[in-house]
Amino acid sequence: MNRRSAIVLGLAASILAACGGQVPSFGGANAAGRSAVYKINDTQAQAIPFRALDSINAIRARAGLGALQFSAELNAASLTHSRDMSVQNRPWHFGSDGSSPLLRVQRVGFQGRFLGELISETFETELQTINAWLLEPTTRNVILDPEATVMGFAWYQESNGKIWWTLMTGA
Repeated sequence: MNRRSAIVLGLAASILAACGGQVPSFGGANAAGRSAVYKINDTQAQAIPFRALDSINAIRARAGLGALQFSAELNAASLTHSRDMSVQNRPWHFGSDGSSPLLRVQRVGFQGRFLGELISETFETELQTINAWLLEPTTRNVILDPEATVMGFAWYQESNGKIWWTLMTGA
């Protein structure tokens, strides 16, 4: 691991820890010795987008970048794609109808400039997913794009606990 990666990792971990508040834990074993699964309940569902936005904005501020705002259109495109990835049972950037991220944001009426899309298939929380995105240069660059001004963030959770996350950025 190079020095820059170590700094980013440490910075991300400290910011995400500070932003987390009451983030549910999962993984490992519960009292009965079974694996615990992160299940999103209604209360958590309301808090997740704001925890994600606050965390990303804290990371961007530490990098000297402007804050992002939610875009209703990018949120809608993110939710549509999260559900569609579940239907396809694979994390990838194309819809079951062959649609690209650019076409999806156009379909929901996004008037800005589409910049990037991040996806994940996981059993992890939103903060753990954001942290994983920060560890890879290509996905970190989407979060830290200096041109980004808006974002969309959504997920779809299957009954088995698997979560399909989508984050989109634009200007």
